Amino acid sequence: MSEKTILKLQLPTDPKWVKNVVESNIEEILTDHAFCEQKAASNAITLIVQNPNLSDLVQEMAMLVQEEMDHFKRVHDLIIARGFVLGRERKDNYVNELMQFMVKGGSRQDQLIDRLLFSAMIEARSCERFKVMSEHINDEKLSRFYYELMVSEAGHYTMFIGLARKYAGNIDVEKRWKEFLDYEAKVIQNYGKAESIHG
Repeated sequence: MSEKTILKLQLPTDPKWVKNVVESNIEEILTDHAFCEQKAASNAITLIVQNPNLSDLVQEMAMLVQEEMDHFKRVHDLIIARGFVLGRERKDNYVNELMQFMVKGGSRQDQLIDRLLFSAMIEARSCERFKVMSEHINDEKLSRFYYELMVSEAGHYTMFIGLARKYAGNIDVEKRWKEFLDYEAKVIQNYGKAESIHG
C-alpha cells in the first residue's frame, strides 16, 4: 500500500520511530493504543447521537463501535498477556490539534462533513503508523497484529470518506479533504518522537 496514493498523507512516519521509541516503550504504546480504540468507538457513538436521522450512517457507526471495542479488548488482551496493566488514559495532542481545524458553527451539514473528514484523517494516520510498526517492529506477534489492524483502519478511512461524499450536498468534499491533508502535514511534523500511536 502506498500512503501517497491510497491515503494521500503528505509526510510519512520515519521507521526509526519504531526502533527508537516503540520497541523500548511497548507497555506505553499498548496502553495508548487501547485508548485510541476506545476514543474511536466514542467518536462513532457521538456521530450516532448527533445524526440519528441518517440511517445508513447510524448502521455504519453501530458496526464500527463494535469493531473498535473488539480492537480495544484485543489490545487489552496483549497487555495482560505481557504482564502489564492498562495505564491511565492520556491526552492525544495530535487528535486535539486536528480537532481545532474543524469548522466552528456553520450548518449541521458543515459540521457533519468536517466530523467525518476529521475521523477519516485519524484513521488514515493510524493506518500509516500501524503499517510502519508492522514492517519494522522486532516482535512477530505484534507485527502480525499491526498488519491486520492496518488493513482494518484503511477500511475505516474509506468508509468515512465515502460517507462524507454521500452526505456532502453542495459541500466540496475533495477541496475540504485537501485542506485537511495540508493542515495535517503541518501538524504531524511535530510528532513521531513520543511513545504513543500518534506521538
